[in-house]
Amino acid sequence: MIEVKNLTYTYMKDTPFEKTALKNISFGVEEGNFFAIAGHTGSGKSTLIQIIAGLIDFKIGAVEVDGESITKKSARRKIGIVFQYPEHQLFEETVEKDIAFGPKNFGLNDAEVTKRVDEAMKLVGLDLSLKNLSPFELSGGQRRRVAIAGILALKPKYLILDEPTAGLDPKTRKNFLAEIEKLHKSGVTIILVTHSMEDIANLAEKVLVLTDGEILFEGMPRKLFTKTEILERAGLELPAATRLIQKFSRAGFNVNTEILTIDEAEKEIWRAIK
Repeated sequence: MIEVKNLTYTYMKDTPFEKTALKNISFGVEEGNFFAIAGHTGSGKSTLIQIIAGLIDFKIGAVEVDGESITKKSARRKIGIVFQYPEHQLFEETVEKDIAFGPKNFGLNDAEVTKRVDEAMKLVGLDLSLKNLSPFELSGGQRRRVAIAGILALKPKYLILDEPTAGLDPKTRKNFLAEIEKLHKSGVTIILVTHSMEDIANLAEKVLVLTDGEILFEGMPRKLFTKTEILERAGLELPAATRLIQKFSRAGFNVNTEILTIDEAEKEIWRAIK
């Protein structure tokens, strides 16, 4: 479990540019969960995930991974983080070498490195025949998979994905999200940072909403989408399916207004109009 306790973080403290990015944040991510963090630009999402991953030092509060402080190397090794446009970080001459870079730096032997490369490629839906190709010969979606495979090859227990579908076309985006869902089902705890309410509706079991460095909401997505005032304050929109169902409700149809996905909306509309 990841536990964040009374976390406060201020950039450029004691200067004219001082800004408090996080204000007394506390929450937990259960092992095996698909956890989402949502909020508008400047809400504190990026600062929060970097602290959880051990990339930013902090003085006020605590972050623990399975009971260990994130300041310990053993705790940090349990966290993998993939930033927006991770394909921009690819640099090796082949897919295999790029994915193998992290495990090799861990000092693993060649047989274990090869095993991890193959396992990671399969997890993200990459054919092993791509191993000897340059990452830059691949499509945008494939390059993103290579970048995530490089993190998975380190075998993190918790995987943080920061806007993982940014810049992808609709078809690639759908396929990519399906791969993320498979990852979660394989046993990886996912923390998804996104402003897409559709992604949260389709994937997340729990969601945390931030605004101006504070927690506005923590709980199940279905509960969040009944609280329009929180969404408005956070600068977020209802999922399209929920908006559609609410229009049917206002038109006098007896429908469940807690609908989240398009599939659910379709079934509910057919039920209501029969």
